[in-house]
Amino acid sequence: MILILKKNISKSEAEELVARLQWMNLQSMLSEENGQFQIAIVSGEDARVHPQHFLNLPQVEEIRPFNQKFKLAGRELKSERSIIQIKDCQIGGEKLAVMAGPCSIESEEQMHTVASFVAKAGANILRGGAFKPRTSPYDFQGLGEEGLRYMKQAAEKNHLLSVSEVMDPHHLDLVASYVDILQIGARNMQNFSLLKEIGKTGKPILLKRGLSATYSEFLMAAEYILQTGNPNVILCERGIRTFEPYARNTLDIAAVPILHELSHLPVIVDPSHGTGIRKMVPPMAYAAVAAGADGIMVEVHPDPDRSYSDANQTISLETFSEMMNRIERMI
Repeated sequence: MILILKKNISKSEAEELVARLQWMNLQSMLSEENGQFQIAIVSGEDARVHPQHFLNLPQVEEIRPFNQKFKLAGRELKSERSIIQIKDCQIGGEKLAVMAGPCSIESEEQMHTVASFVAKAGANILRGGAFKPRTSPYDFQGLGEEGLRYMKQAAEKNHLLSVSEVMDPHHLDLVASYVDILQIGARNMQNFSLLKEIGKTGKPILLKRGLSATYSEFLMAAEYILQTGNPNVILCERGIRTFEPYARNTLDIAAVPILHELSHLPVIVDPSHGTGIRKMVPPMAYAAVAAGADGIMVEVHPDPDRSYSDANQTISLETFSEMMNRIERMI
């Protein structure tokens, strides 16, 4: 349930009520919207906790039930769209967030070449994989900390933010020390232990939709992160597994407006994984922007055919520049 507090209630009074609720074993989270405090009771409720009990409290003006299971990710608690501020970059604001870079970090030279080019073309976030979840154990698994160091240096030199995937809780502190945004890949969307741990870092989290996840399952995964007290979650639609074998995945463009309707969290689209086909990446990026996405995530490489991973879906620097020029005209 949501306790809407009276407008004259101060933050200290609201925090005191939260402490009392915690003492009652009711996990509660304080938020503010339109100058009025509200408290979400997200767990610990049972048949003995009756809403009328809370209406009798002098601080409480109104009580609203949660109609969706994703209490913190949904629109019932927060109706306004979330904007995630990372240094001087906003995700969910007016400017499109563009995450670009190689699937795998391969060398120092590669990262500096890509970072310099994508920054000039209009990207604001450098992506790259240092720990790679590969289907085959014999494929390239990433450079680890060495790769993270290359990416951090390239990002800072070109005034870009950075994002990279965390696969294992043991790598969490390491990756967090190098990058601005921590990514949870599609295969780990429902790795609930990892979600809990990554949320505790307080860093912005890019959460990719699972290969066959419903919207509700996707938002419930986000809920695990939000429940730690970390509000900085970015949803990423990256295609789902369907009966169609031509493309690597089926990119669900409808997910953009639907997730915006269901949730206040920003939504970005990954057309590279969403199609798995190089020539389909630009048109799907345009579709994502037209659908209202808050950003895109694209795999870019100086020589795509020689990419260590995901070569078929990686676009060239030149194609990225042409794509960005067209996107600029769209927005």
